[in-house]
Amino acid sequence: MSKPGYVITIRIPPLEDCLIVASVLLLPAIFVILTVIGWRHAAKVSNATPAPNAQLVGEALNARVEALLGRMTVEQKIGQLTQYSAGIMTGPGTGREDYEDMIAKGEVGSLFNVVGAKATNHYQRVALEKTPLHIPLLFGYDVIHGEHTIFPVPLALASSFDPDLVEKVSRVAAKEAADDGIRWVFSPMVDIARDARWGRITEGAGEDTYLGSVMARAYIKGYQGDDLSKPDSVAACVKHFAAYGAPNAGREYNTVDMSELSLRQVYLPPYHAAVNQGAATVMSAFNPLNGVPATADPFTLTKILRHEWKFNGFVVSDFGAVRELINHGVAANGGIAARKALSSGVDMDMESDLYRTRLADLVKDGEMDEAVIDEAARRVLRVKFALGLFDHPYADETKPAYVATPEKRVFAREAAEETMVLLKNGRTVPYAEPILPIPKETAKIALIGPLADSQIDMLGSWGAAGNPLDAVTLRTALQSRCTWAKTQLLYAQGTDILTDSDDGFPAAIAAAQQADVVVLALGESGSAMTGESSSLTRLDLPGNQEKLLEAITRLGKPTVLVLFDGRPLAIKWAAAHVPAILEAWYPGIEAGPAVADILFGDANPCGKLPATFPRAVGQEPLFYNQLPTGRPAMDVDLSHPPTGEDKYLSRYIDESNSPLYPFGYGLSYTRFTYSPVTLSLAKISTEELTHPPKAHFFSSPEEIQVSADVKNTGSVPGVEIAQLYIRNTGGSVEEPVRELKGFERIYLKPGESKHLEFTLGFDELCYYNLDMKRVIEPTEYQVWVGGGSDASQGASFEVTP
Repeated sequence: MSKPGYVITIRIPPLEDCLIVASVLLLPAIFVILTVIGWRHAAKVSNATPAPNAQLVGEALNARVEALLGRMTVEQKIGQLTQYSAGIMTGPGTGREDYEDMIAKGEVGSLFNVVGAKATNHYQRVALEKTPLHIPLLFGYDVIHGEHTIFPVPLALASSFDPDLVEKVSRVAAKEAADDGIRWVFSPMVDIARDARWGRITEGAGEDTYLGSVMARAYIKGYQGDDLSKPDSVAACVKHFAAYGAPNAGREYNTVDMSELSLRQVYLPPYHAAVNQGAATVMSAFNPLNGVPATADPFTLTKILRHEWKFNGFVVSDFGAVRELINHGVAANGGIAARKALSSGVDMDMESDLYRTRLADLVKDGEMDEAVIDEAARRVLRVKFALGLFDHPYADETKPAYVATPEKRVFAREAAEETMVLLKNGRTVPYAEPILPIPKETAKIALIGPLADSQIDMLGSWGAAGNPLDAVTLRTALQSRCTWAKTQLLYAQGTDILTDSDDGFPAAIAAAQQADVVVLALGESGSAMTGESSSLTRLDLPGNQEKLLEAITRLGKPTVLVLFDGRPLAIKWAAAHVPAILEAWYPGIEAGPAVADILFGDANPCGKLPATFPRAVGQEPLFYNQLPTGRPAMDVDLSHPPTGEDKYLSRYIDESNSPLYPFGYGLSYTRFTYSPVTLSLAKISTEELTHPPKAHFFSSPEEIQVSADVKNTGSVPGVEIAQLYIRNTGGSVEEPVRELKGFERIYLKPGESKHLEFTLGFDELCYYNLDMKRVIEPTEYQVWVGGGSDASQGASFEVTP
């Protein structure tokens, strides 16, 4: 029996109806595409003003701020702008101890150097239970490279060229700080530092603007996370604004004098990167900049930070810096100092006690508009609300006390291993194997030096709440290793860090004579010679350590120099005579195991220098990305005085211009080779770099693709940090002889290759012209790709009108 059939009629609508329906359906998609293109175009071409921290502009949050602000007296508003150190002093204090009384009166908005949930909660209860408006305190602390788990110092972390590592380190620090009741960390320090005499070079990322900007973003991401209100997030504080890292003669707190071109081109970008990343707060600097103290500088604090960058967090002074305006000679008394600082853009007075004692009278006398105080209080309250302090003001006192767990130690050790830089790995006799790694079958090892067994010095400066007893020294680590390896460890301190006595030399020499390999642990005191107020006029090994080094090296034994320090040192003699040198910096609590892993080859060194090592202190400030001169000098023979044309060059007559070890330099236990560099274009116009092609509306501006291959030609796996440098000539202003514009960390097995690709677009190629505008001009660019700032594989392209 047949099945019934069905007739299906299909009606095709007129073409114009189809077009109408299609257009309606496609319009939203077209709108999204155009919007995305617009965003991409704005970000890539115009470097449009970045969005401020989104959490600080929320409608609900600001409604709460305004409602509270409307209920506050002028004295209560001023209280929010006042901060004191109620714990360990980190500067010249006020001598006050009546913090609880002032808090109860609503005269204090923030305390710092109070550590621990119990201690912070004590003061927080006073603020919440005894003040009529119940505004919580904000607790701050100098958490620079860890809270309890102390990681390598920031200069060392920059040696890793690993922003992911920095973000993870900062995340650990944020969680530990929050557990201690601290929701505000005075970090990161993003000051560009080009003078190794300055002690605080240890707290930043070194001399390079690009690297410093990358690291600045990583710190902010790590500290603040994706939501400030989460209980394990903290507000970051970008410091020290601005150009604090360029004091004359490298002397702490000294004046800074530079052109606006240098300021914008070199020193400001890391701060800007941190603000773009959403930094909640900024700390002003101690130094004067071009004759104006940073604490009272409306050009940097208002014009640049607020108007150009649209920063919407708050600014805190450095320790006592508002009062120091009197010493600078720009304020005759405390009232004028307070008025100038607040009017210029410093919202919170750290420790000077001038806002609390002077501002109300200034308003009463008509010398200051209360609206200025309102705006500063508004900014502080925004951050407190964003941190969730009004909803969750107390730290959890039930959490167990900190313990350096095995998991934390593993991470701290891995971080330290990434940061160490192998400066030299030679041989004691021709055709022998390099000194490092030390053969595991070595029978006797001599460990000598004042930093071989010093726990506190392994933490470096600004050890926060870290316990020196958590630090494992190199002696402890080597003794443990030698015990199971059946190797004899011979230890002798030899000398102190700072002494002229050579009483310990005989024991050190005797130990070295018995050993198959000698390891010398020399350098600076991490607790006393680096960090704030630790400037130097000499960069050689302190005390008589150089003398000890020479005595041991002359024995002819396979010798390794391990440097523990917080800055580049002038180690010219060591570089010429010691077979192997490892820059360990201050590695943190896992210093000893990390160094031991490197020495024995369990870890392959991969760090690169973030700051240039000089041959002599007289070369400072010394940095790789210098501007060219009209009479450039290649290295010349120094064995005789310059004569003829050699005399009239930009050079020293007693030392080479070149560094001992340049920026980006670092060796490995394997070898890496680079192919020739190729470019996607040989010519490109300024129009193409700044605007999409007119015939292709949906396109973004053109970019140059830079390509090269890197290969591990050695016998062990290793990590290489491939670096991209550029130089342009022919523009309206001088540009550096080389500038870092990209890098990539690559892990390669023996014989393995990796194809590298870097992109050069507007942001990478632009620079400031005489009008202080970011531009690209018709010019020629040279490009290099390699393992350091001395990379030799290069190519060039032309930018046409």
